Amino acid sequence: QVQLVESGGGLVQAGGSLRLSCSVSGNIFSNYRMGWYRQAPGKQREMVATVTSGGTTSYADSVEGRFTISRNNAKNTGDLEMNNLQPEDSGIYYCNARHPFRPANSYWGQGTQVTVSS
Repeated sequence: QVQLVESGGGLVQAGGSLRLSCSVSGNIFSNYRMGWYRQAPGKQREMVATVTSGGTTSYADSVEGRFTISRNNAKNTGDLEMNNLQPEDSGIYYCNARHPFRPANSYWGQGTQVTVSS
């Protein structure tokens, strides 16, 4: 059974930093693409950052230069370092693991709340 568990969310003032972590159980992680998505109230879920098994990263324009995604295949974990947080970064952040060639094989965590006060 595959399970993703996020941690590290919380409340921070604008300009502050948070680090989110995702722990993946089940023997799927090493060749899966890992990503972080977020959803603000009343808005659709959006991609924040992704990293392939080979380490290629992609970021939403709104977080480029402020957020850094990383992964540790040996530990089945992934992190999202978030700096210079702004109120518009608030939302529920979800970890995702997706097979690179079978998009239907996609797994989600339960989400962790990030709130940035102005």
